[in-house]
Amino acid sequence: MFHQLLAGFRRGDAISEEAIRIASLCEAHGVKCRMWAPRGCKAPDVASMAGDAEDLPREVSPDDTALLHVSSSGPCDDVFCALACRRVILYHNFTPPHFFERLDPPMAARLSAARRRLPDLAGRAGGGAWADSAFNAEELVRVGCADPKVLPLLLDTSLFGPDGGSVDSAMREQLGGLGGDVLLFAGRFAPNKRHDKLLAILAAYRRGIDPRATLVLTGSAADAPAYSAILRAAARDLGVEDAVFETGLVPSDSLRACYGAATAFVCASDHEGFCAPLLEAMAWRVPVFAAAAGAIPETMDGAGVLFSPDAPPEVVAEAIGRVVRDPALREAVLRRQDARLARFRARDEWSELAPLAGSAVG
Repeated sequence: MFHQLLAGFRRGDAISEEAIRIASLCEAHGVKCRMWAPRGCKAPDVASMAGDAEDLPREVSPDDTALLHVSSSGPCDDVFCALACRRVILYHNFTPPHFFERLDPPMAARLSAARRRLPDLAGRAGGGAWADSAFNAEELVRVGCADPKVLPLLLDTSLFGPDGGSVDSAMREQLGGLGGDVLLFAGRFAPNKRHDKLLAILAAYRRGIDPRATLVLTGSAADAPAYSAILRAAARDLGVEDAVFETGLVPSDSLRACYGAATAFVCASDHEGFCAPLLEAMAWRVPVFAAAAGAIPETMDGAGVLFSPDAPPEVVAEAIGRVVRDPALREAVLRRQDARLARFRARDEWSELAPLAGSAVG
């Protein structure tokens, strides 16, 4: 049996989606797989797909393999350490605490504690330590892990793009009525995501490229009230308050409507451990512009347009405008994105996953 432990479980979350993909691959290759998350940390619509992590120690046998998805600290850490079976970790990165020190000190403290515990978790993973990007693997090396392996994020890319599922017609109509270019970013509201830079890029874009342009932000702001308040004030100061469209956390059909309406996907994040939305935007053939920070260059893999994290917003806005206004240049960017996505989809996922699953495969 192959067990997956997650800090939380909901559709649309990249780590949860990877766990579902892993379970599907295991099933296709005759390997039993179960997912586990703490009580109270599972979305109601998918709660039946994952057991209560607190119950796992009574279910596990010595021949099993348990995988801990390391993305935040929580009850699963202690459950994992107590299991009497082969144990492995898959590190998805902790956001550096300094991003939260002023806006959310309790979150900064939790992230600091999680980072302090990472060496212990890696040390207890007798079956090996893995990371979903080389960027994250380097961090494991820095905490003393001698030979971490890289398993790039496993995602069901058949769900990406126009053929991946239904599209919310109401959302599509609403976005279609905005009138100007649509700059899209998908991701939770958190200081490392640098929505403030996106607002500055929007203001520059409206001054120099399209005065009717809109910035569409999709993702939850529920855990970032102080950050959200600062962003609203920044939007007012920049004169773009009425040009920002926040969707909140939306179901997949509404998210697909956002990608379908986008003129460009723009990511100004200062820290990402992988960044799956970059690939989703590529599947929609939306030109992608992203700051060269964290694992973003690795995820882009030569596709899209990278810009310096320190680039002035006017420079980024001009680059976006040049690409989306020049059909030949836009198509050249999209062809590189098509090639990158094709490489990602051509992976032999099972051959990459099998060594991690280890004894469960045998």
